[in-house]
Amino acid sequence: MRQPCGQPPHPPPATWQHGGVTAATHSSPFPQVPESADAVLDGLDPEQREVATALHGPVCVLAGAGTGKTRAITHRIAYGVRAGILQPASVLAVTFTNRAAGEMRGRLRQLGAGGVQARTFHSAALRQLQYFWPKAVGGEMPRLLERKIQLVAEAAARCRIRLDRNELRDVTGEIEWAKVTQTVPADYPAAVAKSLRDAPRDPAEISQVYAMYEQLKRDRSVIDFEDVLLLTVGILQDRHDIADHVRRQYQHFVVDEYQDVSPLQQRLLDLWLGDRESLCVVGDASQTIYSFTGATPDHLLNFRTRHPGATVVKLVRDYRSTPQVVHLANGLLGQARGRAAEHRLELISQREPGPEPSYVEYADEPAEAEGTARRIRELIDAGVPAGEIAVLYRINAQSEVYEQALADAGVPYQLRGAERFFERQEVREAGIALRGAARAGGNDALLDDVEDLPSQVRAVLSTKGWTTEPPAGSGAVRDRWESLAALVRLAEDFVRARPQATLADLVAELDERAAAQHAPTVQGVTLASLHSAKGLEWDAVFLVGLTEGMMPITYAKTDEQVEEERRLLYVGVTRARLHLSLSWALSRAPGGRASRRPTRFLNGLRPGSAAAGPRTAGGAGGVERGGGRRKRRGPVLCRVCGKTLTDAGEMKLMRCEDCPSDMDEALYERLREWRSGQAKELGQPAYCVFTDKTLMAIAEAVPGTEAELAGISGVGGRKLDRFGADVLAICAGEEPGEADEED
Repeated sequence: MRQPCGQPPHPPPATWQHGGVTAATHSSPFPQVPESADAVLDGLDPEQREVATALHGPVCVLAGAGTGKTRAITHRIAYGVRAGILQPASVLAVTFTNRAAGEMRGRLRQLGAGGVQARTFHSAALRQLQYFWPKAVGGEMPRLLERKIQLVAEAAARCRIRLDRNELRDVTGEIEWAKVTQTVPADYPAAVAKSLRDAPRDPAEISQVYAMYEQLKRDRSVIDFEDVLLLTVGILQDRHDIADHVRRQYQHFVVDEYQDVSPLQQRLLDLWLGDRESLCVVGDASQTIYSFTGATPDHLLNFRTRHPGATVVKLVRDYRSTPQVVHLANGLLGQARGRAAEHRLELISQREPGPEPSYVEYADEPAEAEGTARRIRELIDAGVPAGEIAVLYRINAQSEVYEQALADAGVPYQLRGAERFFERQEVREAGIALRGAARAGGNDALLDDVEDLPSQVRAVLSTKGWTTEPPAGSGAVRDRWESLAALVRLAEDFVRARPQATLADLVAELDERAAAQHAPTVQGVTLASLHSAKGLEWDAVFLVGLTEGMMPITYAKTDEQVEEERRLLYVGVTRARLHLSLSWALSRAPGGRASRRPTRFLNGLRPGSAAAGPRTAGGAGGVERGGGRRKRRGPVLCRVCGKTLTDAGEMKLMRCEDCPSDMDEALYERLREWRSGQAKELGQPAYCVFTDKTLMAIAEAVPGTEAELAGISGVGGRKLDRFGADVLAICAGEEPGEADEED
């Protein structure tokens, strides 16, 4: 209720509106299990509570980004289980990634509903296929093909069709799309034409490769992941006794990210359900970004038509992002067109105001990467954890220049899309070592004189490569250390939540987390594509490379393809909780022609831009000019052969990687030795001082003045002020610090 003008507001009541709803990301990693079914509902807002208590009949939850959809559906399942309405073994919750399924299992376990099955469509189907194969088909089930690309390559060769590496990946994607849309090889060309799909090769050629690929699989008795769904559908359609068996086991279904369901997955879901309507679906048509894999929001948008009596709940209270971020997100969708846009949700931020999103224009891509790294360094220095920062780009090929820039700025990072945490070799080895120490108990000499749990974990992991200080560099050794450090932090969190916990308790917790794929956080700035960032969130997000041709991507030709690119940017924007930066570069390489334009999706949203028509003069109305003191440079040429350089590492060396080096090896070794001492003194990895490439460039150039040293890529103003005198002294054959002592 509004207060009379000029009157101070009443103190806020202690309800869900005023702190009762907490962001899952910032909650304790080991919350207490609710004491009762009613306690499961504590802290839910009215709409989330409506979801949690709607346990009968079809339910459709339209959930905007950051509105707590996973919280709502996991509390719904847990409430039903704890109240005795749902039997844990009778519930099947399905989603689209192992990470999301693992997170769901972890949350259900924390809510006291650990017996519920939460799986991906493929995982659930594979279990059923393995179980029913002997009865339905007989004999041994065909071997599952983990990676189909090699077999596709062989199929293309047999068809005498040459495919380069990129074409091979694209054709493999086309075969996957055809299968999930239930398109056989002969029908592929017609299906491509009907869907206005931009095939990477002649559709007739792809049809040939597709047919040969299927033949090779039959000859070798192997199946791929799409076959898992197709075969399960076939068995459930043909064998009513098996379908009845599955339906007796699973009485209630929950489908997360329903906007990403493919026709094949929907067919499987229909067979699981039969003629029942005990189904809850959750989704947001504005986050449909996987149509290239066969996903379609039509099933979500048509849900109320198929189920006229469905309960529909809209979640629009955004607990993730500030009003400033939400305003931009709503603005992006406000310009959208098409059927999904007609069903967009207007988000309402529940957070305190924060900084306005920043819009930064750079001269070239290296300048954009360096500027981004510098701003990230400033955030970290101001107290934002590196693990709460992300750099998001349209395609993975954009990551390299940001990896180099972050390394130069002394910022640790991790690439999204690497192997899952609990499958890493060092994590498996650490688990074995911790399990052995827990079994040995007081008989393990390693744990003599070590009392508290975190110290025990540190002692055990020190035999596997963990040290109190991180190693130098940013390669495999650093990645291994980061994994072990994440386990140490997990032990520290665990003992804070459960002070009496033992090493055996921690090992049990790790086993449960491994089964649920509920990984601890590895510290480091996340570098990720926009697609792989779906479902994640950070305190600070840097959206980079936002130019026409990259966003929307060049091959987005149709209106629907362009609208999907807009939705992809919307997903990127809504990953940010507090800080959001959007940037673009006017040219690719230093000195290149400034011919690029910022993405059309920001027209009318970024300061100084018009909502439609040609771009207005850059830099007006608050668009920041990135790069600071960076001088405009001409093309970077190899100083040996004269070729124009575009690779970030080669540009740093000022020569092609293959061109002969005139590096002073002795000087390089002296610089490395000096760097090691500096890193130890500062308590930072060596690459935070200078990367190996920068030291090589210095040893090749042998600068004699500050100006010459500043001209070397990787030696910014901050590093010049801090280390310049020492480096110049070493280059002059003197000991670092001698000049200071003489002064």
